[in-house]
Amino acid sequence: MAKEKIVLAYSGGLDTSIIVAWLKENYDCDVIAVCCNAGQKEDFKAIEQKAYDTGASKAYVLDIREEFITDFIYPVLKADAVYENDYLLGTSMARPLMAKKLVEIAEVEGAFTIAHGCTGKGNDQVRFETTIKALNPSIKIIAPWRTWNLHSREECIEYAKAHNIPIAQTVEKIYSRDENIWHISHEGGNLENPWNEHKPDIHVLSRTPEDAPDKPTYVEIDFEKGIPVAVDGEKLSPVDLLTKLNEMASENGVGTIDIIENRLVGMKSRGVYETPGGTVLFAAHRDLEKLILDRDTMQYKNIVAQKMAQLVYDGLWYTPLREAISAFVDKTQELMTGTVRMKLYKGSAVPVASKSVYSLYNEEFATFSADEVYDQSDAEGFINLFALPLKIRAIQKQNLEGNITEAQKALGMKVLRGGEFVE
Repeated sequence: MAKEKIVLAYSGGLDTSIIVAWLKENYDCDVIAVCCNAGQKEDFKAIEQKAYDTGASKAYVLDIREEFITDFIYPVLKADAVYENDYLLGTSMARPLMAKKLVEIAEVEGAFTIAHGCTGKGNDQVRFETTIKALNPSIKIIAPWRTWNLHSREECIEYAKAHNIPIAQTVEKIYSRDENIWHISHEGGNLENPWNEHKPDIHVLSRTPEDAPDKPTYVEIDFEKGIPVAVDGEKLSPVDLLTKLNEMASENGVGTIDIIENRLVGMKSRGVYETPGGTVLFAAHRDLEKLILDRDTMQYKNIVAQKMAQLVYDGLWYTPLREAISAFVDKTQELMTGTVRMKLYKGSAVPVASKSVYSLYNEEFATFSADEVYDQSDAEGFINLFALPLKIRAIQKQNLEGNITEAQKALGMKVLRGGEFVE
């Protein structure tokens, strides 16, 4: 009888390295390791070999970078979706795509079980499993962190040593990291005490602002329908464009945040996130929208952005609501074409100029100099109508309090009596 096949979300890190051995110990199975290259700086040939060396029957390495950018990052960027006004959703966006790939490999391999290394305290377990259930509800899920007798990363390290599994983590340097082409996150270790300032050596992608150049860097980003397409006039592929912006922003110390966030599972956690190029893109995109979108659309889109961010953070990518929000966002982006000039300097990314043929900004109307297109006397009638509800309310209040003065009456102030205005 053929062994059961279990598809494992595999990174080659601490958790998934020991999970290969653990699955083979606890299930009569063949482990199929699936590693997704989402842009993390890794030796993927070495990861593939490590999967075989630790007991996997088959290993896949999938390059998902472009799909990640075009199908996940760009919809979130166009929506301006930022979780709790801080987090640019680097891990949250990647997990549904990775889970989708796990389902696809499971279907190709004829496997009915998927395993992952997410902890029982984190958000990623939800993101993986909601996606799997949405795409193929017949697949069973194994989450070792919720069932095994290893209760800490220190115990996982000891398990790895006992099974001769090579790992990079030590008890002294024990940050949990997740990296892709959009960001890298850092959790655990001395970050677990929010009174501890994170150490400068935590940085992987970016310089600290203190170490950044004393001279600012300027960069121009071209957008077409809300999507970045060129840097300094050079058309680039999605991967090359984000890579270039990452390099420029990292050099200038842009994109590092240290935050306390509310996890979906109900607890607060602390994380340090480096998102260099993404920070620049979000600031540039928002600036272009200010030039092009009308006020009502911008205000409503801000409401939608908050909901979109929560859906993405919670792992609800493959839902009717997320798809409907994206459809609305796409409509708002039809004219979102133009150029934004950004100033990168010692940790900041500031828009300093923007232009678009679809700009609603009109210098003839906005100027403080003499003009022939705006009759300032028109403002009086507008203000009278705009303030009418406030005026009526004030008159009614004064009447009820008996505060209509003789001076007001002399000016023709009307008094509300019995529901009617009288002299």
